[in-house]
Amino acid sequence: MNQTEAIRPSARTRRLGFSEIVTIRNQVLAMVGAGRSVIRLEGGEPFAPTPDFVKEAIKRALDQNQTRYAPSSGIPPLLEAVRTKLAERNRIEAPASRIIVVNGGAHGLFCSFQATLDEGDEAIFLSPHWTPIRDLVSYAGGTAVPVPWRELDGAAAAEVIGRRITPRTRLIYVNTPSNPTGKVLSRSELEGIARLAVDRDLLVISDEAYEDLVWEEPHVSIGSLAGMERRTITVFTLSKSFSLTGGRIGYVVADEAIMDAIRRLVLSSTNGVSTPTQFGALAAISDRSDHLARMREAFRPRRELLLDAVRAAGLRCEAPRGAFYLFPEVRERLGKDSWAAMTGLLERTGIATVPGAVFGSEGEGHLRMSFSMPMEVLEQAAAALRRL
Repeated sequence: MNQTEAIRPSARTRRLGFSEIVTIRNQVLAMVGAGRSVIRLEGGEPFAPTPDFVKEAIKRALDQNQTRYAPSSGIPPLLEAVRTKLAERNRIEAPASRIIVVNGGAHGLFCSFQATLDEGDEAIFLSPHWTPIRDLVSYAGGTAVPVPWRELDGAAAAEVIGRRITPRTRLIYVNTPSNPTGKVLSRSELEGIARLAVDRDLLVISDEAYEDLVWEEPHVSIGSLAGMERRTITVFTLSKSFSLTGGRIGYVVADEAIMDAIRRLVLSSTNGVSTPTQFGALAAISDRSDHLARMREAFRPRRELLLDAVRAAGLRCEAPRGAFYLFPEVRERLGKDSWAAMTGLLERTGIATVPGAVFGSEGEGHLRMSFSMPMEVLEQAAAALRRL
């Protein structure tokens, strides 16, 4: 065999893109490294540090030599703590056998799509969407079927989604609160999607990364609704709620039939999650302090400050009902091309954002801005926007 023919990646890896957000981050870091002042609103991380009680639990685990292999599904006390949390806060009743600890929300979603989609199966999701979703569907052999969020204005979510269902439809991906739009599906909207899933015999993958960052109403897990216990795969992460993005830890709850496949995928891909980090997660999930309430309240003035500044600059922007992003429309002020708009805003104001087009064509003409920043950074952004 000719050596150059052997040195090639597998064909299926061409189904995967590379995060444009990482590309933007690298560009911003290069600018900072060159000495340029950049107001960084492009990120997707909580502004606060990891809580001390979580860090201390990880340190204790290290001091106690909790560094050996753990069960690939998760340490038993963490699984029990998650089971209790799901029942109390999400209204999802699930034994520990239906729960697995994963390396963050992204890993949980990867395994969930791999466990459910066959070649040609269709996955419906609302768009603009979190950037990797289309690739995760494609890599699993599925066909992505995006539904514009804007079609929900004045129409029931189930009706809009229902029009996209075909004999090849396998599942609906739900992300509420949503990245990048900050939109939240209400209980009645989720109940409609649940009835649709039951009537059409579909699965739902529910991405609840921002479950603790809902501003106007209680968070609702679709897996808690009538008929959805068995047909919902719910993916959680500690990244946003506990500022543990680098910890790479989350968990998935699913029916036993699908959980068996997810277990094998986790075992084959990572063989489990860092043991010390699991003890940190145990402290987080078991926490009974007011941490989450204080975190939410710390976000509110940040949201209002940036929202007021964006609107004062002449950009149309809906107030986000969840997560920590604004998604203003910028066509009138900065042009229709969101990549050009991102570059133009960066050059004129020093504000780094993410072009809406990276979240699907439905995001074109928008920019994503994070208000999960120190107040002084948001104040700098507000002052820079006044000069726009």
